[in-house]
Amino acid sequence: MELCGRAALANEHSARETRITEFLDTAGWGKARRAALAQDASSRRYERLSGPLGRAMLMDAPPDEDAVLCPPEADTAKRTALGYTALARLAGSNTHAFAALAQELVARGFSAPQILAADHDHGLLLLEDLGDDMFSTSALDKTMLYGAATDTLAALCRSSFDTSMPLGRADWTVLDYDAPALLCETDLLLDWYAPYAAKAPSEKARAEVQALWVRAFAVLDTLPKVLVLRDVHVENLIWMPDRDGVAQTGLIDFQDALFGSPAYDLVSLLQDSRRDLPDGLEEQMLERFMEKAKISDRAAFLRSYAVLGAQRSAKVLGIFVRLTQRDHKPKYLDFLPITRRKMARALAHPDLGELGDWMRVHIPAIFEGDR
Repeated sequence: MELCGRAALANEHSARETRITEFLDTAGWGKARRAALAQDASSRRYERLSGPLGRAMLMDAPPDEDAVLCPPEADTAKRTALGYTALARLAGSNTHAFAALAQELVARGFSAPQILAADHDHGLLLLEDLGDDMFSTSALDKTMLYGAATDTLAALCRSSFDTSMPLGRADWTVLDYDAPALLCETDLLLDWYAPYAAKAPSEKARAEVQALWVRAFAVLDTLPKVLVLRDVHVENLIWMPDRDGVAQTGLIDFQDALFGSPAYDLVSLLQDSRRDLPDGLEEQMLERFMEKAKISDRAAFLRSYAVLGAQRSAKVLGIFVRLTQRDHKPKYLDFLPITRRKMARALAHPDLGELGDWMRVHIPAIFEGDR
């Protein structure tokens, strides 16, 4: 059986490679040299191409038949029945989402990769190469880098986007980052991190904390919704000094974008679960963002920032344990202490007192910091 499984995987890989070769030949990049890039937590794979036409990036995102996208009209019950991808309103391996969003971002002056060629039926995109000067490894001053990223997020907040983003015969519909989507992400804490750290909560306790989360999410509706890229951190940002203004910040990994709180992407950037910021930088960038994004209700924004700080850390704690146990990527356990610290700090906000109390009783490991 094991030999049969290996043979099937080898055949699948060979067929995929043939498909990629045909795609590159058709696009005029068949003679390019191909170099695989390190894979991240996603199932997508990237290669850098270099050849007679210059440089480009290949996105290899094989369609996942098990991941059902969220129909725009689906209610929570239907989304739950369809599975996590629909409930969380993820794009999965759908390349239409990336391409449509990239085009809309580029049209507004942001540095998303331009689409050079596409085979959406087979999950292949040929993209503009934005370079490899990642914010995460740049030697430039952190205040300057985070300032540039913050200005870009503020400009995104000031930009308007239609719900339907045109892409030939297959428009992409951007949905809302609603309470069911936010809640199913916090459930990752219960499903993965809680059993890892101690034990899974009872059904009664689970219902209690879900009600507390939903109550906390109500503050998010007090601010106008904006396009939320959903995975903004310095490993997804590229420094592009040859461009001007917000275009100096290259954007990638935005296919899961939804319309949500203007605080979400800023939380993702400033409360990165992989690193701490220098003292005072988060507060400085918060003020900078609120000024440049023209946030009128500062109190509501800061409450939203705290709620989403707790929500995102809860999600990430669950994802990091899942990546370790299900996907055999143990390196993500190294980031649990910093994520716990950030979640504990967010839960210290006065509006999250009851939620913090529940966590102390049922998942006390969150408050253990570096231990």
